[in-house]
Amino acid sequence: MNARFPADVASALKHAGWHPGRWQIRQAEAWADALTAYDSPDGHRHSVFPAAVEAWAEFGGIGVDLAGAGEQIARTPFLIDPLRGLHQPRTLADLGRALDTPLAPLGEENGGLGLLAVDAAGRVYSLDHTGEWYLGDTVDRAVTTLVTGALPERLRTAVQLL
Repeated sequence: MNARFPADVASALKHAGWHPGRWQIRQAEAWADALTAYDSPDGHRHSVFPAAVEAWAEFGGIGVDLAGAGEQIARTPFLIDPLRGLHQPRTLADLGRALDTPLAPLGEENGGLGLLAVDAAGRVYSLDHTGEWYLGDTVDRAVTTLVTGALPERLRTAVQLL
C-alpha cells in the first residue's frame, strides 16, 4: 500500500476501512441509480460516468476524520459518498460547463462545508464557500492532498485572470 500512497495517507485510509483491492461495485451502482433517478426541481440532472463509478466502488463509504495542521493548510475530515451531493446537480453542471467536462458528486469535506466532485477523466475538485479547488488528477492524489493538508490549486476563470 505504501507504494501507492505515502505512509501517513496509507495509515489514515487503512484506519478508515480502505484496503488494496477494495471494490464495492454493488454500492457504487446503487449510488449511480439514485443519482440518475433524482429529479432536480430546476431540471438539472446528474452525470454518471465510469471514472465516478470506479471511484465510488473503491473509496465509497470511506470517511477520514483527521484534523489539525497539515503540510500547508489545516486538514479537514472528508467522506466519500456521492449522495452527499444529491441536491447539487446544477452546481456541478455549472462548474462542469466552465471546465468543459461533466462532473459527478464524490462526497463532502468538513461535515458538508465542501462538496467533492470527480470529472470524467478522474480529476477531483472541491467546491466550498471560498471557491472551487483542484485536488488532483486522480482520486489517489486528491485523497493524498486531503489527508496531508497540502495546498490545493484554486480554479480560476478567464475573467478572473484578466
